[in-house]
Amino acid sequence: MRSLKLAVPKGALFEESVAVLKAAGLDVEGLRNPGRQLVIAAKDVEYYIVRPTDAPVFAAHGGVDAALCGRDSLLEAALEVVELVDLGYGACRFVVAEPAAAAERADDTYARLGVLRVATKYPRITAAYYDQIGVQVEIVKMHGNIELAPLCGMADRIVDITATGTTLRENNLVIVDEVLQSTARFVGNPASVRTDPRVRELAEKLTASCVDKNRPS
Repeated sequence: MRSLKLAVPKGALFEESVAVLKAAGLDVEGLRNPGRQLVIAAKDVEYYIVRPTDAPVFAAHGGVDAALCGRDSLLEAALEVVELVDLGYGACRFVVAEPAAAAERADDTYARLGVLRVATKYPRITAAYYDQIGVQVEIVKMHGNIELAPLCGMADRIVDITATGTTLRENNLVIVDEVLQSTARFVGNPASVRTDPRVRELAEKLTASCVDKNRPS
């Protein structure tokens, strides 16, 4: 039987992803220090180390059988995958923020022009949020340092992920609303979930390990 293919996100979720896979009984020794390797072969498993935003893409299009990624990546990708487990780690939230010195300025801009300009790395999530509250926006897609957009007058507000709010405060931005909360998820390729029992078995083991981790001692 071929190896089970799993996408593991690099970056902030990587270490805890390795930890939960180990707790579920998988061989993760090669994942601990992968160096520049992007594919790690272990007993009965092949790990593909991917960008967090690409993890749903690999799972949806059959590059892997299953993936670990943040809920934010799932929502932004909007692809057909099966969400199997809320892993609980990597907690963060999407927020709307604006310059502290510009309190109420964005509201005045909207009242005058009927549209807000919002900078974000997550246009799909941002558009869905503003559609829900009935506010018309012009979305400016950025890839980094979006805190600069309202500070230089390029946007009225930003929508971004924050865990503690520290970066926002350090750049004199204040949170004016919360969009959604995100944690890491285990998702499967739809065909693999239906036809490969190993995907469902791993989901059960991950669920059990998460329950054990959160059980009061």
